[in-house]
Amino acid sequence: MSNPSGRNVKPFIGSFNFEGARDFYVAIGWQLNWEQEDIAELELGGSCFYLQRYYQEDWCNNTMLHITVDDATAWYEHVSDVIANQAFASASSGEPRVSAPKEDGYGSLVTHVWDPSGNLLHFAQPLDRDD
Repeated sequence: MSNPSGRNVKPFIGSFNFEGARDFYVAIGWQLNWEQEDIAELELGGSCFYLQRYYQEDWCNNTMLHITVDDATAWYEHVSDVIANQAFASASSGEPRVSAPKEDGYGSLVTHVWDPSGNLLHFAQPLDRDD
């Protein structure tokens, strides 16, 4: 008996303020593919997730997405600029945060970004190691 196949994985991400979270993701470079009343599909580099109008603090504060990037420092500078210029609607939404890139134990330089709902994005640049 053979196993059925799958094509991709799209996680569901919660939002405290759906519109504010959607606007934040678009401001940092995600493409809004489509939107309905309680859900939207956002895409970056061919990978997608569903942003939903649902919030549970414990869940959002424990949600993480790993995004492989070519330049974690460029992502840090870009997101820092977006946050500083408030290039998104933040009314009734949490405050997004970004931390400077640092090397994580799994061989990547990582910029951590917390969206307005507390979901954590890892913008991870793989490091070549010769050791």
